[in-house]
Amino acid sequence: MERTINHQLICVEGNIGSGKTSLATRLAEDYGTRLILEQFAENPFLPKFYEEPAQYAFPLELFFMAERYQQLKSQLLAPNLFKPSIISDYMFTKSLLFAHVTLRPDEYQLYQRLFNIINPQLPRPDLIVYLYASIPRLKANIARRGRPYEQNISEEYLEKLQQTYLEYFRHHSDLPVLIVDVSRADFISKRQQYEAIRGLIEKKYGPGLHEAHIG
Repeated sequence: MERTINHQLICVEGNIGSGKTSLATRLAEDYGTRLILEQFAENPFLPKFYEEPAQYAFPLELFFMAERYQQLKSQLLAPNLFKPSIISDYMFTKSLLFAHVTLRPDEYQLYQRLFNIINPQLPRPDLIVYLYASIPRLKANIARRGRPYEQNISEEYLEKLQQTYLEYFRHHSDLPVLIVDVSRADFISKRQQYEAIRGLIEKKYGPGLHEAHIG
């Protein structure tokens, strides 16, 4: 039996290797919602960035922002009477957070100006689900999925991304943000843990941070 969901737009977020795409896909199947998955593999600058970050960071982040905006605009602003709810494995603000970590200050200032122009044109999520995982767990997940260009991602880079996300959530309390610690969880193969996360998502939350642990 198909389950029902109370939210119009849920964004599942997390650091690299946190399992956000797997969770978003499974939730969309359970709830019968539309699913938006980020097309990161289409970014031609991604492998180059991991080899030479300083040279390719700006075109990488610009490409990502343009692609995310185009994808979200076409899907979020297109009404669907049969499937009004949407689950996405990223939020548009991800563009700004990654750019904050990867770009030089002058590049980031320009990037932020562009972001601020287009961001108001997109609907805001009703709920953000952030999958928190420890850095060793992220590294293990990255190694397991085996994408060649990801294998040299440093712990320092992952730590900076993690802190940037958490800092953003702490200072933007106007949206409901559910932070789920999955450092010791295996919600992909353990049905009970997945159902625990799903139960958390089905609750109603007011604006601000809400935390939970799984596993």
